This record gives sequence, structure tokens and C-alpha cells, in this order.
Amino acid sequence: MDHPPSNDGAVVVVDRRYCYPDQAVDLKIVKKAFSASGGDFTVSDGHGSLVFKVEGVFWSWRNERIVFDVGGNPLFSMRRKLWSNHDRWKVYKGRSFDKKDLIFSAKRSSIFQFKTSLDVFMAANKREKVCDFKVKGTFFENSCTIYKGDSFTIIAQMGRKYTVKNVLLGKDTFKITVDQNVDHAFITALIIILYEIESPRK
Repeated sequence: MDHPPSNDGAVVVVDRRYCYPDQAVDLKIVKKAFSASGGDFTVSDGHGSLVFKVEGVFWSWRNERIVFDVGGNPLFSMRRKLWSNHDRWKVYKGRSFDKKDLIFSAKRSSIFQFKTSLDVFMAANKREKVCDFKVKGTFFENSCTIYKGDSFTIIAQMGRKYTVKNVLLGKDTFKITVDQNVDHAFITALIIILYEIESPRK
């Protein structure tokens, strides 16, 4: 299995800047109710400060998304693979969609499933015999857990947050707790992929 290399045990996938060695990180992801591209999100920390901004690509029939840091710099780009029975998404460095810039991909573990299950493969894991990370949850309960590999090592957990204001405005809001030393930019990508795969099935 090909986990991202790290001498200190950190789970680094997108950027080491987003691995906090001494504390877990709480994130809030909000899907914008009104978006011309249909794929805009904001991601803030436990203090309400903006961490990432996610923008859909206009006129994209492949559901492309670009994730920016607070300075407006593109961290990674996401794209749904065409004609994929397992709803595979691929994530690339910066604004690129070039094969050489692939970071990882994620897909449903099986075509038919009652409980949500996604397999995540790093770009170096070309044979995909064993996944590098796994996302498991019950979509109708709007919660999920992210594991390292096929083990029971939890690295992040998500739950849906309901408020009267968000319900009235039609916003989807999710709270994620990311373990210390885990790349929360990577976890953000997985939650957005999960949302994009499962929301049409609601």
C-alpha cells in the first residue's frame, strides 16, 4: 500500500501546511445555496475563519471543482471521470488536469450500496489492489468516518449540522473533525467528493 511518505507519521497528501502536529482540527464546510456553477463551497475553521474556498468551473460538464487557499492560490483541482460506473473522481495539483499532476482518486467501493463506502487511491498506487484510505458512512444519516487504509485507524469524522437559518436558506452544512497530523486539505477534498457523489441520490 502506498501511503504518502512522512518521517513523523503525518498523513500528507495535498500540502504539509495543513497538518497540525499538536491538535485536531474542526472544520465547517458549507455548500452555497445559490451558485452559478453549482459547485461552490466555503470551508472555515473552529473560530469561523475562512480556510478554503471551492469554486465550480462554469460550463463544465465534468463537474470540475477548484479549491483555493485564503490567499486565492489554487491548491488542487477535482474532476469527475466520464463514463465511470463507480463515480470516480480525480484530484490534481493546482489548476492542472494533466495526468502527471494526479494526486489521488476516489470512487465508490461498489456500484450498488446502501451504506456509503469510497475507496481512495494515491497516484502511485496504480494497481489499486488495496486502497490507501477509505470513507465509510450512512448517507441518510449524513455522517461518515475516514480511515487510513483498510484498517480501523480513524483520521477524520463528519456529521451534518442543521440550523434553522441553513434549512431556510437551503444550505448544506457539515462539521468535520480531523485528527492531529492529518492533512485537512485532503480531508476537505474527500468530503466534497462524497457530497458530489451522493447528493444526486438523496
